[in-house]
Order: sequence, then C-alpha cells, then structure tokens
Amino acid sequence: MKRSLAVGTAAVGLLALALGACSSGGGATTATDGASGAATGAAGGSGSCTNKIVNANAKQVTVWAWYPAFEQVVDLFNNSHKDLQICWSNAGQGNDEYTKFSTAVEAGSGAPDVVMLETEVLSSFTIRNALVDLSKYGAADVKKNYSDGVWKDVTSGDAVYAIPVDGGPMGMLYRKDLFDKAGITTPPTTWDEFAADAQKMRDSGSKALFTDFPTNGRAYLQALFAQKGSAPYAYDAAKATDVSVKLDDQGSKDVMKYWQGLVDKGLVGTDDAFTTDYNTKLVDGSYAVYLAAAWGPGYLSGLSGTDPTAVWQAAPIPQWSASSPVQINWGGSTFAVTSQAKDPAAAATVAKEVFGTEASWKVGIEKGALFPLWKPILESAYFTNLAYPFFGGQKINQDVFLKASQGYKGFTWSPFQNFAYDKLTEEANAAIVQKTKSTDDAIDNLQKTVVDYAKAQGFTVK
Repeated sequence: MKRSLAVGTAAVGLLALALGACSSGGGATTATDGASGAATGAAGGSGSCTNKIVNANAKQVTVWAWYPAFEQVVDLFNNSHKDLQICWSNAGQGNDEYTKFSTAVEAGSGAPDVVMLETEVLSSFTIRNALVDLSKYGAADVKKNYSDGVWKDVTSGDAVYAIPVDGGPMGMLYRKDLFDKAGITTPPTTWDEFAADAQKMRDSGSKALFTDFPTNGRAYLQALFAQKGSAPYAYDAAKATDVSVKLDDQGSKDVMKYWQGLVDKGLVGTDDAFTTDYNTKLVDGSYAVYLAAAWGPGYLSGLSGTDPTAVWQAAPIPQWSASSPVQINWGGSTFAVTSQAKDPAAAATVAKEVFGTEASWKVGIEKGALFPLWKPILESAYFTNLAYPFFGGQKINQDVFLKASQGYKGFTWSPFQNFAYDKLTEEANAAIVQKTKSTDDAIDNLQKTVVDYAKAQGFTVK
C-alpha cells in the first residue's frame, strides 16, 4: 500500500521484507502461547535507542516495534513532546520479537515499556498478566478514533489491552489484462462467480492459475472461515481459564470444501504463502488473482520480476451472499503497554499518541505502506482520494478497502492462537495438498486437537 500523488517507492522493498508490520499471515508468525522459548540477545527495555533523543532531560519510554519507516514517526513524536521521549529499538519482526518479549515476561525484567503486537497475539500475553489494562490510563479518550470492530479486537470485557495502529481489511487484486484475454469482463462479486471465472480462464487456454490457496495461510484461512460465519472462540481475560472452542463449524467446513474443489479441478494452486517461489508467481502471470489485505498492494508492488505487460486492478473480495456482504480482516497491529513499564501512564501516552497525528500517519502510509485504523486519517479526503500508479491510478482505498474496513465487526482470538494456527496448517495441508483425509475430517480433527491442548494447559473448555 503506498503510492499516491507524490509517493515514492523506496519503502516498498522494505515492506516486502517486513511484511509482518500488518499481518502474521506472511513473514511473521504468531506468539509463543506462554512458552518462554529460547532467545539470545534479547534487547532489554532499557537498551540503547535507535533514534535520536531530542530532549535529554525528558522522561523516556522504551518501545519495541518493527514498523517500516518508524524512525521518522518517532522523530515526529520526540520533536513535538518536550516532557516525553520515545527510545525505540527493533527487537525483531513478529515471532522473533514475541519470543524475546516472552523471555522477558518469564524473567520478570527486560521488557520495553511499550511493545508492538499483532491483534491475534494479545490474548496470549494478557493471560500471562504481561500487559497493562489501558482503561485506567485514558483509553476511553481515544476510543472514538476507532471503529467498533477495531476496538473489539483490542478489548476483553471492560479491559483495553492495546491501542490499534494498522489493519488488513481484505479485497481482491487481479490482473485485468489476463481477465480480458479470458473474456472475463468484470471481476467476480460472489464465490460462485469466482469459481465460474476460474473455469472460464482455464477453458480460454490461459496458462495462469486463477489464484493460490496457501494452506500455511494461518490468519488468511481464518479470515476466509469468518466470512462464512465462523466465530470459533469466546474468551474473556477476566475469566482467564475459561474458553469456548468451536472450530468445527459448518462454515469452516464449507470453505475448505469449496477450495478443495477448485484445487482438484486444477484451477488454483497450493503454494505456501510468502516463499520466494510464491512471490515470483504473484507477479509473473502465474496467478490472475491475489486475495489480499490492505497492505497487499504495497507488498505486491515491491516484489521483483513483475510482468511488464501486467495491468493490475483492485476489487472487493467476493461474497457468499451478494445481498449480505461480510467484511473480513487479515492481520492488524497495535501498541500495548507492558506490565514492566516503569511509568504506565507515560507509556500509555506514547501508545495513544505516537500514531495520533496526520503527519505521523502520512509517514506510515506513504513510506511504510500501512493501512490506518485511526479514523481522522482513515476517513480523510487525503486517504480516500489517494491514487496508486501501480494500479493505473485507481483509488483503491475509495473503491475497495475503506468499505471493507468500515464493515469489519471484529474477532475474538484464543489465548493459544499460535498452537491453533500450527494445527490448522497441518490439517489443511493434509486435506488439500496431501489428500490423506477429507476436509471435514481435517476440521473435526483440528477441533479435537485444539480442545485437548487447551484442557492440558489448564483451560476449562466450554
């Protein structure tokens, strides 16, 4: 996501390497579910700053984050705050950072004051009392700046465990030139149309697969399940040992069966996501469609080997029912205050305000390719009217991602999400790629395995 009027491309390559800025569906994986894990060289909360401290006498708040172009955002904050300064360091991307944070939680020291966390891992740390409830530190003052669905992602009951930053509402990026050659005049709006167009492209003689179904998609797969009504978890941090697990719902089974049908017909691929081969196929014409989060356009346009004849466009993600659209989200990141914060109030101020200005968000959007969740910029004419040269000047936010973001209702994650994702990957691969079991059996086995794990970890499963 980047490019507008005068937006350059310098940060696109960085985004491709630091994909986890918005999603664990790519290069970053999810948290360690309470296991401390082995970590070496974990940066302590009081480590040296990557950035410049402008006011040396001011109180400093340590921050771990891997956002692209984040140093410029930190500089904006430090230059505008006389009494408070951010001391930022990059402790690693995604699981690398989470392992270090987990080690610090186990040790009781070494964590930063503020830490970047993806929404789906918040419960994995709240259950360990590793995060501060920000409802005590003015979270209500900024709630109005976020949609209800986004706010739901960072709350549990009355507690607020993080401040939202960026998100991944989903859409469909497609090769209009390949569609035209196959006689597909408009992008599919439903999954039935999607399957029909996939067959039409094959029948046209095109060598392109319609898209890829990566069984290691993790949050991507869960988002597709959610669109069909899957809401597998009920969890309240106030009742930390109680959890509801319902992964074997009919919606998830229907989605798996749908994609299995397309794979069996040879219409879509099954490459693992975010490998070198997968990245090449995204842009060389091997796939006609990339089902993507709002950070996907930036990721896509930063890849090398792009087909020079490609004509890319963006469209809303297909729906199961055109009359009852369901918007879904693939990844999102937040700032949380850790329980080791020296001054929780000061740390909360940083979490609330570091991405709380138009200037900081223009850096995030134009240099970091982030999709903002902060409504003052999200709903601004500036963001709505951004034109993207990679997509032929299309205003993809206006056409696709803003509506997807506004319709997102939020999602509840489990406190053992990493384990659940690992098992989802195993079961999806067994059914879709290895074909050693049916998709229904894969989903049923996923349910049993996750429930057994939860019980073994001391949870009461309802």
